[in-house]
Amino acid sequence: MRSYQTAVNRALGLGSAKNGFIAWWRQRVSAVLLIPLLLWLGVFVALLAGADHATAHAWIANPINSVLMIATLAVLLFHTAVGVQVIIEDYVETEGLKAASILLVHFGCFLLTIAGSLAVVRIALGS
Repeated sequence: MRSYQTAVNRALGLGSAKNGFIAWWRQRVSAVLLIPLLLWLGVFVALLAGADHATAHAWIANPINSVLMIATLAVLLFHTAVGVQVIIEDYVETEGLKAASILLVHFGCFLLTIAGSLAVVRIALGS
C-alpha cells in the first residue's frame, strides 16, 4: 500500500496519531444525545418562565424531570470535557501542562456533575 507521508515525516513520527477517532466519536454521540435533552429543557424552561417557586420545585420533583435533568447535566459536561480536552491536546505544547490541564478539566466536569446531580436529587426529595 502506498504511503502519502514523506520519509522525513515517517522518521519524525509525524502523521496520523490514530487515536483521534475515539474523541471524535464521543463528541458526536454526546452531541446527538444533547439534541433531545436540550430541546426538552428549553421547552420546560420557557413554560416555567413566569412560574412561582413552588411550581418550579414541583416540576423538578417529578421523577421523570429529575432523571432527564441529571442526564442533561451529565451528557453536557461529558461533551464539554471531551471538547476541551481536544482543544488542549491541539494547542498546549508542554506535556506536563497538557496532562495537568486535561486532568483538571475532567475532574472539574466530574465534580460539577456530582454537585448538580446532588442538587437535583435534594430538590426532588424536598430536603
